[in-house]
Amino acid sequence: MSTQIDHDGEAHSGSIESRLNWLRAGVLGANDGIVSVAGTVLGVAGATTSAATIATAGVAALVAGAFSMAGGEYVSVSTQRDTQKALLEKERWELTEMPQEELAELEAIYIHKGVSPEVAALVARDLTANDALRAHADVELGIDPDELASPWHAALSSFLAFVVGAGIPLTGSLLPVSPSVRLVGIVLAVALALILTGFVSARLGTAPARGAMLRNFVMGMITMGFAYLIGHLFGTIVG
Repeated sequence: MSTQIDHDGEAHSGSIESRLNWLRAGVLGANDGIVSVAGTVLGVAGATTSAATIATAGVAALVAGAFSMAGGEYVSVSTQRDTQKALLEKERWELTEMPQEELAELEAIYIHKGVSPEVAALVARDLTANDALRAHADVELGIDPDELASPWHAALSSFLAFVVGAGIPLTGSLLPVSPSVRLVGIVLAVALALILTGFVSARLGTAPARGAMLRNFVMGMITMGFAYLIGHLFGTIVG
């Protein structure tokens, strides 16, 4: 189990970084949903004013994108988990077959981190006596044996994040208004959503928000602009 220490009312957990990574992935998944579905919807809107056609394309893009994201995350994280399990199994074997060499290795790692040899020897012995596998997995591999990556968790998170993001331009495409008003509504909704996801991703990474928001907004606008232009040109040629 991961340890948790309270200090001045603040909880510190070994799994906090992992949770932040999932949250960042969720924000990025939502951003992908926003941009890809908005691009599809605007691309089709550039070729036709049929609300039914635009909505159908948007729904298809949402479904295909969400399942693609989920499947990609499942495969990727499954590979990561298999790698983590293989590394842990190798570490178990080494601890069983060559415990003294592993103890010396642990001492050397702490000395390399700046701990004095005497203290490093004491720390290595205490950690080995308490939980040798966890000690080596932490300092050698950066793995918590109780917090292995979950492919199903990753797949579900990506699926839901993409759907939430994609729902913004899709909802705009379903508005019962004129084509021009619908187009403006989609662009405005997507612009605000991109600024928001840029802000959240920057805050999660403790980076300046203004630059992230601007990059997210500009790239999203460029994507939608090209999609609309290509759709318009294609619609004109086919029409």
